[in-house]
Amino acid sequence: MTPHEVGALLAYLGRLDPRLIRTDQGEARDQIAQWHELLGDVPLATTHGWDTRVVARGHILDSPYPILPVDIARKWRAYRRDRLQRHTDPTPAADPDDQAAWQAELVRTRRAVATGAAPPTTLRQLTSGRVPPDLEPHLEAIGRYVPDDVRAELAPYRPARAAHEAAIAQGQPDFLGVECAWCHAQVGEPCRRRRVGLDGDARGNTPRATPHPGRVDLAAAQQPAMA
Repeated sequence: MTPHEVGALLAYLGRLDPRLIRTDQGEARDQIAQWHELLGDVPLATTHGWDTRVVARGHILDSPYPILPVDIARKWRAYRRDRLQRHTDPTPAADPDDQAAWQAELVRTRRAVATGAAPPTTLRQLTSGRVPPDLEPHLEAIGRYVPDDVRAELAPYRPARAAHEAAIAQGQPDFLGVECAWCHAQVGEPCRRRRVGLDGDARGNTPRATPHPGRVDLAAAQQPAMA
């Protein structure tokens, strides 16, 4: 603030708190000089959230003591710290090989943020709530154990798993979510080919590409209960 702005500020505050009014010309001059000594680097107002009059008015409303210039100076320092803490240096447009120009641009940007001439630059990854449409399929694939393209290549080598995934995609019951009463396949395991020998014991242990019909019926019967 210039001495003229300090005088205007004191005139405004004198209307709110008569204790700040100085009727003697010499005392008024000394008061302006004292306030300017402490507020010379504090702007009267900025375009991004700082207004000395609002800060001083809040002090008058909250405190029974007359406002001092140091009260405003401390608020300004806290305002600067908060803005710089929320600021992330953007990549300068200067040539990175020109270290002097690179550093000078960073200094100008930080000074503009600190003085309220520019808003803080925050990390877009932390503040943006929208994902670009072209990234959504990639994020979905990354979030799975097996991406779609790899899953398609493995389908011929995993016929039971491929049949299970196709059934789920078509809205059919999850037959791997129940045990098979015929071959005794556990939950998550494919059905096995089971033949009964002449002695009555089961024979064969080859995985089936499709489940036994009874397992599908059991999954369908339990589906409403599991939903």
